[in-house]
Formats: sequence, C-alpha cells, structure tokens
Amino acid sequence: MPSELILLVDDEPNIIELASLYLKQDGFQVISAGDGLEALERIARDQPALMVLDLMLPRLDGWEVCKRVRAGSDLPILMLTARDDDIDKIVGLELGADDYLTKPFNPRELVARVKAILRRAEPRRAQPEDQPLRIGNLMVDPARREAAVEGRPVDLRAKEFDLLLALVENEGLVLSREKLLDLVWGFDFYGQTRTVDVHIAHLRSKLTGSTAEIETVWGIGYKISAS
Repeated sequence: MPSELILLVDDEPNIIELASLYLKQDGFQVISAGDGLEALERIARDQPALMVLDLMLPRLDGWEVCKRVRAGSDLPILMLTARDDDIDKIVGLELGADDYLTKPFNPRELVARVKAILRRAEPRRAQPEDQPLRIGNLMVDPARREAAVEGRPVDLRAKEFDLLLALVENEGLVLSREKLLDLVWGFDFYGQTRTVDVHIAHLRSKLTGSTAEIETVWGIGYKISAS
C-alpha cells in the first residue's frame, strides 16, 4: 500500500506540510493542490490513489470538487472540515466521500484513516465460492461487484456495494451500525455511525422495485430479508 500517490488539497501550507511529512514517513508519495480547480487538474493528470480534500477552498469548494469527481470516478476521498458540525459530515458523505476528519487533527490519525480507506478500496479477489447471491428478485455478484433487480443493473458506488454485500451475506441477521462500519469501512469510524444511515438511505432509493427489504431494527441496526 505505501508508495501509493496521495493528493492533498488544502489552501493552508502548514496543513499540507504536516500531512505530507507524516504520509511520506509512512512511505506514501504526496502531491498537493491549493484550490479546487487545481485539484481536478491534478486528478486528471496524476491519477492519485486517494485524495485528502479540505471543504473550504478558493475557486471551487470541496463539496463541488467531490461532486464532480464522483460523477465519473470512485477515487477514494477523505474530507477535512474545520467544523465539527454533523451537517458538513453528512453532506460530504452523501456526495460520496469515504470518510471525514475534523480540523485540527492528529496527523497519525490521518495516516491511519488513509490506510484504512485504501485497504477497503483494494479490488476484492474473487474466490471460487464467490457465487451470485439472491434474495427475492435481488441478485448480488461478489466476484463481478454487480447488483441487479429483476435483471436490471443497479448503479452502486463502491461503499454502497460493500454495504449491500455485507447485509446480503448475513441475510436475516441484524447487524449493528458498529458491525457494519467494521465490515464495510474496516474500522470503527471513531464512533460516527451516522454514515451507515446515510448509505442505507442511498441503497433503499436505488433498490426501488426489489423484493429484498432493508429493515431498520430500532436501537440496534439493520437487516435484509425478502419481503
């Protein structure tokens, strides 16, 4: 994993310098951009493995950068926000960010989250037992990373597919938000379980017409079963 290229996007040179130092010490290559438009240019030119993206940027803010990237790419994105407001985090996750970190942050935590996101972004190696799974009229193919409802392909982002697969592999079982965070994101997300709710809402909207229902078990978590 180390030696992969990380794009840091922030208009504060001290943030770039500190994050670069710790990432490079861990073996990563680092490039940077000081505004949103430059970030888009660097993504197109340098093809980074992950982007650390500040929300408050000149020329083009982080929300718009994330939105444009997600229109045609699954590039992993770790968002930085200067405020600890839930609305910033929720909007970022809804736009497709993989994780977020609040400023000021511990640079070691930044490196840990970068590693965790990259681990989850690695292509899942198909195993012989990775046969398509079916619940009602929903089909999930782990090897191809595809899902379909009555043969109609369902367009899922990487984390949405991983979340759906975790539920389907545990059909009928109630999975807590913490368990889903561990299965899908690879760590406990430092107690921020709201991201599961955001991604579940996205899944439900995309699975319209499916007889596989994602049920909320109040106070515990979620399960999927045929309706």
